[in-house]
This record gives sequence, C-alpha cells and structure tokens, in this order.
Amino acid sequence: MLTVKNIHQYYGGSHILRDVSFEATLGKVTVLLGRNGVGKTTLLKSLMGLVPIKSGSIELEGKPIHKATPYDRARAGIGFVPQGREIFARLTVEENLRMGLAYKSGSTPVPAELFELFPVLKQMINRRGGDLSGGQQQQLAIARALAPKPRLLILDEPTEGIQPSIIKDIGRVIRMLADRGDMAIVLCEQYYDFAQELADDYLVMERGEVIARGLGKDMEAQGVRQLVAI
Repeated sequence: MLTVKNIHQYYGGSHILRDVSFEATLGKVTVLLGRNGVGKTTLLKSLMGLVPIKSGSIELEGKPIHKATPYDRARAGIGFVPQGREIFARLTVEENLRMGLAYKSGSTPVPAELFELFPVLKQMINRRGGDLSGGQQQQLAIARALAPKPRLLILDEPTEGIQPSIIKDIGRVIRMLADRGDMAIVLCEQYYDFAQELADDYLVMERGEVIARGLGKDMEAQGVRQLVAI
C-alpha cells in the first residue's frame, strides 16, 4: 500500500530525516517508535505532504505521490490524524465529520459505521467539538479521517493525554480496522505497551534514522522497550 524509499528532509541546515525507508501493508499496523525529537512527526507530515522531502520517493499503491499536494494525497486515499487532534472546536461533531468528506459531493452521507465504531459521537452529534473531552475529541479526529474511507490511515500519537478507558476503545478500533484487510495503518506512538499490543511490524527511529525494525511479536525479545525508554 505504502512504500517509502530513502527519503531525506531538512529544516534549514538541520538534517531531520536520514535515508528513511519502510513499507506499510494492507491489513497490518506498522508502528513507529522513538523518543521525542527524533523525526517521527516530521516523517508523518512528509507522508501527508505537509512538509516536502529533499530526496527519495513515496509511493501509494505503486504510484509516486511525493510531489502531490496534501489534498491530492487525501483524495488518493490517505487519512491523517494529527498529533493534538486539531478538530474544529466551534463546529459540531457532525460538521467536523463532514469536513472529512469535504472533497466529496455535498449530498454524501456521514458513514453510519463511524457511529458504530465510536457510539459516543452519535450521542453528541450536535455538540460543539470544543465541548467534548480530550478522549472524545480524539475519537472525533479518528472518525473524521475515516469518513472518506481511506486505504491508508496515519495516526500521530493518538493516546496522548487520553484517559485509559478511551485508549482501550481506540486500540480496539485500530485492530478491527486492520483486521478487515482493506486498509494499511501507520501508527506513531510513545506509549510502548499500546504500540506493542497493536504492532504487526515496527520501526524505531533515532536522530532521523531507522535504527531497528522487525515484527511486532518480536519487540520485547529484541529490546525495543529499552531503545525508546526516556
């Protein structure tokens, strides 16, 4: 689904991403781990086109997208849940969800499946996004990204600042989406136990480079917890 080859990225004179390569496969959760400041969020923004890469390539279903705009990447089938949620606080839950459908026909209905995944959103459909709890806002951000039915879902630290009960709900939804087999998921996560539980494949970054990779089931044996410990 996603193939990233030898990408480099700079901020000014700082070399932020160094020869990063990986693949994300349909039906699997690829987890990206690393301490703060190693380039994880920059990598995800590069995948979405929010920051340009200096060299290398990004392909979605075999087609190069590294020169495409963010909105073209969204139309090509990428859903992005940014760090910090970034919902529209003054819009209602329904209006936020419709923003995820912005490039589709105005008559396109909000998929009923979103309310099956996150029942609380149906209960609060007319409430403003800013009035939701942090966990509810995260569920809304994920549902907004899922509204146009992407083939690749990218999540940047979805457990940040979220209560444990909702972390479990989010983990359940991520696993269910992957197990359907029609979506690839890239998950950037600081919470090691959450990442280990969901990972089919993993990558560890340090100073802009991938320093370790492998199967999720091997993370503990390969000492990944120690690599990302603060």
